[in-house]
Amino acid sequence: MQPDLIYAMRILFVASHNSGHFAPFILEQADALRKAGCEVEFFGIQGKGFSGYLRNLKPLKQQIRRFRPDFIHAHYGLSGLLATLQHIVPVIITFHGSDLNEPIVRPFSRLAMMRADWIIRVFGDSPKRPNESLLPCGVNLPSGKEQLPPDVLGVGKKHVLFAGSFSNPVKDAALAKEAVAPVDDVQLIELQGYSREQVYALMQACDALLLTSKSEGSPQVIKEAMACGLPIVSTNVGDVAERLKGLEGCFVAESRRPEEITRLLLKTLDFNGKTAGPEQIVKQGLTADLTAQKLLTIYHQVLKK
Repeated sequence: MQPDLIYAMRILFVASHNSGHFAPFILEQADALRKAGCEVEFFGIQGKGFSGYLRNLKPLKQQIRRFRPDFIHAHYGLSGLLATLQHIVPVIITFHGSDLNEPIVRPFSRLAMMRADWIIRVFGDSPKRPNESLLPCGVNLPSGKEQLPPDVLGVGKKHVLFAGSFSNPVKDAALAKEAVAPVDDVQLIELQGYSREQVYALMQACDALLLTSKSEGSPQVIKEAMACGLPIVSTNVGDVAERLKGLEGCFVAESRRPEEITRLLLKTLDFNGKTAGPEQIVKQGLTADLTAQKLLTIYHQVLKK
């Protein structure tokens, strides 16, 4: 295969669509691949649990026959397992962390790993399989045109952006609220219900990001905050320590004790400025465009097989 043929690939992304939309980082990955010359379509899965996913097999096969992709790129383990049940085209699966960390989902993800033609993990140790790659999802740098949502930021306060929904138990909002409580004049803002542009605007306007998750893979919110130069305090989950290593104004807690997180949050708020996060994103090769180029190399290897 000639190198210029890499850019004519047809890729079918398979991912959950139960929320009515695809995860923003998946859409951004597809956009970056389109900019690189690929043709990308989406198959959105509707249904919960393995039985719910299984009902999507027939329409998935129909879309494969219509679109005629070179392969499927599925995101998350259950989506990947569904994709491997068809035998028309090869399957690449990206595992994001929750699909390997959660006990209920883990067996299905491991079965998907065994059936996939290629495996991508977003965090963890160096790959041990010949058909495995370690590749965190990339992020876009801010455009500078993002508009702040109205009536979000309180007047005369420091603004700490919580890295997710308060209702998501994995994010552990209770720990975040306990850590913020001793800090005077601080507003903890739930990151929920905002558009991509509004998220970036919030990150550029807030004083810190606080992530208190119990588990993560390679959290996009950390990379997005880095891209916006937002100081960060995080629990030591997924690849956060690797992403933030040496980044002034950002701290990773050694424990889940609220008093330690409070201490680090105070240090972060005292930083009072933007971090060199955008430069670190570029240095670590985590822009969406650079990630797309690495994906193209993986795709080429799959087609060679």
